[in-house]
This record gives sequence, structure tokens and C-alpha cells, in this order.
Amino acid sequence: MKQLESKKLKYIAGLAKNRKVVGQRQPDGEKVNIRLDELAKSLNPEEFTGIQLELELTKTVWVATVEVELSGESETRIIAIVMNAPSLEEATEVNYLITNAGAEKATGEWIVKTYSQRNWVEVFYREAKGWLGLREYQTRSLKSLNRHLILVFCAYSFIIWQQLTGGLRRRWANKPLNTFTDALLAFRTAISYRFSAWL
Repeated sequence: MKQLESKKLKYIAGLAKNRKVVGQRQPDGEKVNIRLDELAKSLNPEEFTGIQLELELTKTVWVATVEVELSGESETRIIAIVMNAPSLEEATEVNYLITNAGAEKATGEWIVKTYSQRNWVEVFYREAKGWLGLREYQTRSLKSLNRHLILVFCAYSFIIWQQLTGGLRRRWANKPLNTFTDALLAFRTAISYRFSAWL
């Protein structure tokens, strides 16, 4: 986070529940040094808003945002407390997210929806490493490494585009191409056929 701050980049990051921040307790409004899990307990249930996330499966989370101060930082930060139930007692999963985005932008809904998109980055890396050889390179220069990465990104983009538009399925598949793997296998079939025809 310090590196991102030094480069003046906006971020959303997860924090541990035992991280201490300077926040206000609800009844008296006094500023205290408090752990995040204790801060969550001090909030009223009405402060949590239900937000529906459109992931692979629809999921509802409850979010409350609090403005806090961190040690070593002059500006305040927004903390989002995210639960999988309407109350802390019922919740089996509680996450604490921090952002340095401005208060006008950093609403609970924006933080949660933006943070949930990180899963697609993980999906890309898993598929690019496993199927497209992202980690299988032997180069001696940065220029060659960049070329390798660009080829992998182009191949991934092309296959996803074919999957989404149905281009491969029309001619080279006899089943729906719901996953990246299905689309890649249909693409390989098309390339093998065309290569054979060319030979």
C-alpha cells in the first residue's frame, strides 16, 4: 500500500481484522485507537446496506463504510466492512476493505463491486498459465519477454472474443462453449483442420 500511495495510485485492499485504526465510537463520537473487528461491533445494524453482486452466482453482501485515520498517514481513508449476513452475529464471513479513493466516489457499493472484479484477474492468470504458456518462456531480454506476454494476451483475447460471439461454435463445436477450455479446444480443432487442409 505504501508503494501505491507513493505513486499516487488509487487502490482497494483487504485488511486484517486486528489492524488498528483511529476511528469514532458511535455513542459519544470520541476518536479512539481501535481494532477493525471492534469497530465493526460498535456500528448499528442499520448502518449496513444490502448490495447484490452479479458474480457467477448472485450474492448479497451487507456493507458499512467508515472514515478512519491510519498511523503514518496524514489523510483519512475509507474502510468498508463487508459481511455475508445482515448482522455481525449471523455473519460467517467478514472482510475489511480499505481505499484511498475520495469519499464522493468510495461508496460501499462501489468498493464491493470493484473489489469483486479482482476474481476475473485470477481467472485470466490461471487460464493463461495453464493453457497458453504464460509462464513457459526462456528469454534473455525484456523486449523478448514483452513480445511473449503480448502474444499470450492476444491469444487469450481472441479466444474469449470467439467464445462470446459464438464464432467457433457455429462451425467447430457441437456443444455450448461455456468455459475457456471448451473454446480453446474448439479453436485447436479449427486450427488442426485448416493446417491439415493446407498440407
